[in-house]
Amino acid sequence: MTGRTIKVGIVGGTGYAGVELLRLLAQHPHCELVAITSRREAGTGVAEMFANLRGKVSLKFSDPAAARLTGCDLVFFATPNGVAMEQARALVDAGVRIIDVAADFRLKDVALWEKWYGMKHACPELVAEAVYGLPEVNRERVHEARVVANPGCYPTSVQLGFLPLLEAGIVDHGHLIADAKSGVSGAGRKAEVHTLLAEASDNFKAYGVPGHRHHPEIAQGLEGIAGRPVNLVFVPHLTPMIRGIHATLYARLTKQADLQALYERRYAKEAFVDVMPAGSHPDTRSVRGANFCRIAVHQPQGGDVVVVLCVIDNLVKGASGQAVQNMNIMFGLPETAGLEQLALLP
Repeated sequence: MTGRTIKVGIVGGTGYAGVELLRLLAQHPHCELVAITSRREAGTGVAEMFANLRGKVSLKFSDPAAARLTGCDLVFFATPNGVAMEQARALVDAGVRIIDVAADFRLKDVALWEKWYGMKHACPELVAEAVYGLPEVNRERVHEARVVANPGCYPTSVQLGFLPLLEAGIVDHGHLIADAKSGVSGAGRKAEVHTLLAEASDNFKAYGVPGHRHHPEIAQGLEGIAGRPVNLVFVPHLTPMIRGIHATLYARLTKQADLQALYERRYAKEAFVDVMPAGSHPDTRSVRGANFCRIAVHQPQGGDVVVVLCVIDNLVKGASGQAVQNMNIMFGLPETAGLEQLALLP
């Protein structure tokens, strides 16, 4: 597959995940962008809306009804929840592979998905087939998949942080805590009061404490890693920054181990997970614009509580970058293709 160019379409190219896909794919050495859809912006040049793509993307947005997506090798859905499930069946039947950056295929329990997302699932038969696209866990299955459910941003950071501990079976799986903070771009490119500059700037707050729709996705992933049910307390926060997630994770040790060595061994061959030196405190700007997850593991005062610090860019490793990573795996490309950008500093 590496000998030819992959023809790629994007459904929903005007949100933050969509424009991040455009930025990454425009520089990808093995991709040709052939269609980008938007009902509202049909006929508008992509570079007219997003000036950072001038000279790199010459396409115009096309109406989804007129777009020739069946001629693509792969279609990304960078759409609101509920869109991909309406179109997936026809595309898969036409031989097109799909990566859904939204949540339509993430939860295997369809009834649970319908509860959290407030709508009837239109394509439950593909839910069972869809592969959850966390490469560090499901790489082999992603390679063969027709439908990949790209993980959410919070779930990516929390699962990668807890993964070595649960695989090793050295923490109490009944008492896990994830305290996570996200920038405002995680809410999407839509007008809402809580993301206005005067509301979000110079402010910091928790939300979704009684329940957040990413909780069942995280729990599903952690239970798959642990091989047993887990009990997770997940508290998200909104921070006054544009990009980034910082997850501070807590677990109680049931066995002593060299935690630094455990994490270094588990992620030694992972191109996009960087285990920091002992004593480190990774910050969100160290991953801004890059597809990296940086992790530090601590055991404060040598006690029985392990604290894991995990940072990602919510739009890259937490969304579009991970989607491109999954595409690379699906088509047998080098996993780092198109994803070697360094983080932006300052």
